[in-house]
Amino acid sequence: MKDSCVVDVYGGVRASVKIILLGPPGSGKGTQGIILSKELEIPEISTGDMLRQAVAEKSALGQQVGEIINQGCLVPDDLIISVIEERISRVDCGKGFILDGFPRTIEQGEALEKVLPDSVDVVIYFNVSSEAVVARLAGRLTCRKCGAVFPIMDTSLCTVCGGDLYQREDDMTSTVLRRLKLYREHTEPLVAFYRDKNKLAEIDGEGSVEDIAQRVEEGIAQVLA
Repeated sequence: MKDSCVVDVYGGVRASVKIILLGPPGSGKGTQGIILSKELEIPEISTGDMLRQAVAEKSALGQQVGEIINQGCLVPDDLIISVIEERISRVDCGKGFILDGFPRTIEQGEALEKVLPDSVDVVIYFNVSSEAVVARLAGRLTCRKCGAVFPIMDTSLCTVCGGDLYQREDDMTSTVLRRLKLYREHTEPLVAFYRDKNKLAEIDGEGSVEDIAQRVEEGIAQVLA
């Protein structure tokens, strides 16, 4: 892309674009975030991935949040806000970024407004039913080696790298239901928070990856127009 600018989906040029992906666990935020990241050439920042990596590396941060994540609970605001603030200050976020998994509460949304005086540009809300979320998450396995995700199947080996597949504790049905309850109570109010700021693009998060990606582009275009 020329002149370090971001070409947006409706054909104009923006110096930068800051996007939040909002929706219940298992709503497809991560998949669509990767697609957007490649199209816009800006980093997709998954707080869940960042924290799981810290846990795997047994860092000080990982020791703090490991048990919290496994229980499907929310990481304390002061901890996650400091992690996000440091991450978005890096050079690769100069043209913008995509946040997946943050903010998760009104308080975090307000804290992000203070970190970003000009706010974010678009908040994409993936509207997905609870039934679809349970079916997606409780029916998937993760590769221990590369992190690839697969539906539960007969083989126990990753078709990408040959690593072992396992069901993450936070993908078990009981934990998924707990995560959904927390989402409805704490995160869903952000929909109205960003709608009031005219930042929200609400899309149907069910269907094929390609169809959802098209809806995402249309939603972004509508908000940025």
